[in-house]
Amino acid sequence: MLNRLKEIAKRLLAVVWIRRGYEGAMRIALEVLAANRLTSIVYSVLSIPSFNREQFAVLRGRRDYYRNLRTSRQTSTELRRNIHRLEKGLLMRPARPVFALDYLTESIEFYERAIGRDTTATAAGATELAWAHDVLARYFAVVDPANPVVAEARARFSATRAIYDPGDSGRIPYRRAEGIKSSVRYEDLLDLARQRRSVRWFLPTKVPRELIDKALSVGIQSPSSCNRLPYEFRIFDDEALVRLVASIPFGSAGYSHQIPTIAVVVGRLNHYFSPRDRHGIYVDSALACMPFMLALESLGLASSVINWPDFEPLERRMEHVLHLDVDERVIMLVAIGYPDPEGMVAYSEKKSLELIRRYNDLGA
Repeated sequence: MLNRLKEIAKRLLAVVWIRRGYEGAMRIALEVLAANRLTSIVYSVLSIPSFNREQFAVLRGRRDYYRNLRTSRQTSTELRRNIHRLEKGLLMRPARPVFALDYLTESIEFYERAIGRDTTATAAGATELAWAHDVLARYFAVVDPANPVVAEARARFSATRAIYDPGDSGRIPYRRAEGIKSSVRYEDLLDLARQRRSVRWFLPTKVPRELIDKALSVGIQSPSSCNRLPYEFRIFDDEALVRLVASIPFGSAGYSHQIPTIAVVVGRLNHYFSPRDRHGIYVDSALACMPFMLALESLGLASSVINWPDFEPLERRMEHVLHLDVDERVIMLVAIGYPDPEGMVAYSEKKSLELIRRYNDLGA
């Protein structure tokens, strides 16, 4: 028995020395490879397996972006982007007599295609089309009609009303003073933020779907680059499916068996035509997730973010389980449920303001 313990100790010690040797070699290599952008190319070549999934997803997303320009979809990324660009032009000060000439014709084409796909204005696309209609109508009401590009686009827009005319729904830029006034005080918001903590122990109570939808309605009010909203929340509340999905990430070990509902936040790279926007799915999804979780808290529910590192074995498994397309990337998972009042939560002391905030500091 003693010899057996000695053998185990030797093996553990060998593992420790191997790990230390690897870390030492890696630190030396990083000093060289991280010296400048030229030397970093060597690392980029050597680390192709680590980043290939994301590279493939970005390329597939760009390809599908262009393929989707003429396909049937419930929502149009290109239309949303251009209508939002028109909105930003409409709210500029001082007002310009003509603007958006470089993408106006394209915007009308996107609008015509959207109407052709959905002349009945089904629920999924009705608000989007009505918004596009109102913004275009406002645009043509304020710009110089004598401009030939504007005149041609106006004629095409007028022709669409023969097949789709929702009337004026008021979905146009408005004065801030006329917007919704919330009664939430700063102290209330701060208390809600402090109340929200990552909860890992839930009551065995079914989470009503209408509460999830209410929280999502708050989340999607978050800012999104060019109003694309390049994400989906895939919600699972079937017990077997929750256990299946929740068991995949590392971060749910030890408590995944009692999660009532889980959301997989999926970013969609087919909303972008350029690799410069490849991080947009992470930014916009994260922006939507925080108010979503605060809204859950306000509804008596609790949540916990489950980290999703870019780890190929887990990526493959999640891709298989969720039948993800190549250009769909998991951003994070969110466990949802009614909190067990006896369950413990971490105190999670945050950094002080002095460590995360700087004023007018150029870093020189």
